[in-house]
Amino acid sequence: MSPPTPRLEVGRIGKAHGLRGEVIVHLLTDRVERVAPGSHLFTDAETLVVRSSRPQQKGYIVEFKGVSTREGAEALRGSLLYAPALEGDDDTLWVHELVGRRLVEIDGTDRGTVVEVEANPASDLLVTEAGHLVPLAFMVELTDEYIVIDPPQGLFELVGGDSE
Repeated sequence: MSPPTPRLEVGRIGKAHGLRGEVIVHLLTDRVERVAPGSHLFTDAETLVVRSSRPQQKGYIVEFKGVSTREGAEALRGSLLYAPALEGDDDTLWVHELVGRRLVEIDGTDRGTVVEVEANPASDLLVTEAGHLVPLAFMVELTDEYIVIDPPQGLFELVGGDSE
């Protein structure tokens, strides 16, 4: 028997849309085939099969098989969506690979633990427990324990960091 395929966090279900069971899905990936009709997405509790989807402002309006009422859609609100890796996903950084790691500058200065990754058009932002916002573009290395960064001088003072 082969081990289960690891699943990646690929999105989150937002609010219900309309009265017929559709929901807004916010993808955490640029792989829009995740919401293509027939795709299987997993929550912690169940498997969802995409019946239809269409782009909408900041996400996708998605109808899942078996969800046909607003109440059914509302029950899914806030659920994280997982899926197996697709071909080409190996070179992608995933939120779960970044959250919980220590953020360390090249010179060894420890900037704390990453608690969140915030989407930003120019470069996603690593958010530390102290509230620092560090563009992912400054990452130079990812180890099992650390994210090594090379930020410009003064970045941490500009973003409400270490001021005395």
